[in-house]
Amino acid sequence: MVSPVAGKVINLKELKDAAFAEGALGTGLGILPTDGHFYAPVNGTVTTLFPTLHAIGITSDSGVEVLIHIGLDTVQLEGKGFTAHVKQGDHVTAGQPLVDVDLNAVKKAGYETQTPVVITNTRDLLDVLPVGEGNVTAGDEIIKIIN
Repeated sequence: MVSPVAGKVINLKELKDAAFAEGALGTGLGILPTDGHFYAPVNGTVTTLFPTLHAIGITSDSGVEVLIHIGLDTVQLEGKGFTAHVKQGDHVTAGQPLVDVDLNAVKKAGYETQTPVVITNTRDLLDVLPVGEGNVTAGDEIIKIIN
């Protein structure tokens, strides 16, 4: 699986959200985005696109369920600063634009831009190995999935 955004990879445990940090929502990592352009990390179907556009769920063509949660508590922004390029039910290919976000507006509103990227059906897979580290660009491999 490739990175949905350019930024700095951080360990899931470093996220300022207990549910993500403790792995309650799945195995993965966090990214501190350096730009607001988010892309599909896998080929698959957009199974969830929250009306507030802050979170996107994609089920890959091989059945891996990916959740990209743009920022923390950003649901409170009610979609302000977010622009979707896809809708729920769309089939996407890795690298296809998903959502653009005005990161400065998110920060100015007092919200964290840390973006959890997790595999929500980790238990259905043999292994999920975060392999991305340091600075990544969108499209760099960040998670190796063995299913």
